[in-house]
Amino acid sequence: MTRSIAFVTGTSSGLGHGLAHRLLQQGWRVHGCSRRDCDLPGLHHHRCDLTDYAALPHNLDALLGELPRLDLVVLNAGILGRIHPLVDTPLEEAKEVMETNLWANKAVMDWLHHWGRPVGQVVMISSGAAILGNKGWGSYALSKAALNMLAKLYAHEFPHTHVTALAPGIIDTAMMDHLCEEADAERFPALRRLQAARGTDAMPGPEEAATKVLAVLPLLKQRPSGSFVDIREILDPEGYARLYGKTPEHT
Repeated sequence: MTRSIAFVTGTSSGLGHGLAHRLLQQGWRVHGCSRRDCDLPGLHHHRCDLTDYAALPHNLDALLGELPRLDLVVLNAGILGRIHPLVDTPLEEAKEVMETNLWANKAVMDWLHHWGRPVGQVVMISSGAAILGNKGWGSYALSKAALNMLAKLYAHEFPHTHVTALAPGIIDTAMMDHLCEEADAERFPALRRLQAARGTDAMPGPEEAATKVLAVLPLLKQRPSGSFVDIREILDPEGYARLYGKTPEHT
């Protein structure tokens, strides 16, 4: 039986680590890359910085070049940046977030297009922040909103690949240590929702979140390629409606 093949970015921690682990448990052949080492047995891992665009083609050639196809690509690597007023955010700081969360994913998609082999499904990890536009989420929200459009645009250029920008919901990762313990919830009220959710079912850990993401992959293919989908719309319609200020019949 032919094993399915996946490529996941940002596999050293968080959701990327959880996805790679769960896929390996399900019998997939998994290739991953991250800036730090990854400890998962069985993972074909290559350490690289996706924003080093000069080295990226060589790194991807080494990791993926000999494969006949990719059944799943999850572009997960990303950074948060500071929760900070946008007007006080230096341009260079905003550019750094955009380089990792947007342009690095463009570079990977361009390599895949040049590679020219079958790619079944691409999931770009987005965020509800791309839609909500809450105070303080400037650079991150901008980068994820642009990522949503990147998915829509590349859907035209990968006609045989299904592309989705997926918000996976809030996940209890190291990023939440800062958001829940250090960032100023008085200045940035959206943080209160995260603080209230931590330690509850509303904020699963990376392994549980990865299980949910993998479970909805077939459902994503029922949406037009290039769509933005929030996983809560599928798994928790009432919570999704509350979050986005919609009535359930409009979700």
